[in-house]
Order: sequence, then C-alpha cells, then structure tokens
Amino acid sequence: MGYQRRKRSRVRPYTFTGGRTRSRHPLMVHTIISTVDDGQDPPGNLLPESRNIYLLCRESRSVAEISAKLELPLGVTQVLLSDLAEQELAYIHPTITGDGPSDTQLLERVLRGLQRLF
Repeated sequence: MGYQRRKRSRVRPYTFTGGRTRSRHPLMVHTIISTVDDGQDPPGNLLPESRNIYLLCRESRSVAEISAKLELPLGVTQVLLSDLAEQELAYIHPTITGDGPSDTQLLERVLRGLQRLF
C-alpha cells in the first residue's frame, strides 16, 4: 500500500526518433555540429526537440554538449542530429578520430568546449 506509481509527465525519448536507435551518420560524442545557416529560423515542421537542437547549433557544439544541455539521451540526440543533417539543416564537422591529427589537438578541442560551458 505504501507503493505508489508516479505519473510520468515526460514523453519517452525513443518516441522522438520513431523508435530508431541508430543515426545515419557516425556521430561521436566530440563531433562538432552547427546549423547550415545560423541566421535562419528553424522550419515550422520540426519536432520541438529538433527545433531546440537547431537553435543550440547556431553556435558550433559537440554532440555531448547538445545532449547534456537538452537533457536528452545521447542516442536520441545522435538520431535527431542525423535527421537534421539529412534535411541539410545541420552541418557535421569532420571529427578527429585518431587517424589524422594528434591526440593533443583533440584534447585542446575538448578543453575549449569545456571552457565554453563555464
């Protein structure tokens, strides 16, 4: 009798992606995303979550930063970002994977991103 179920007022995150769990683009947590045209308003047909992502990406941000700021699971954020890229509304910047530039450059990018948060 002491156990009560709480009503969940939030929508399950997977409903934002239509149940999809994989993005069409390889997006790492440190991949940088920006809008294609930062002066343009988002299209009216976007989901509220995609609209929020679009607005956040007017400044270049990492996938992890977008996910954290919007309090969305990383996988959901990746799918929504991939959808925006497919619609040519977001630009996925080339990501350092360790095959090219040194790890020092990657750490410097991460440090700059963290400094922007504070």
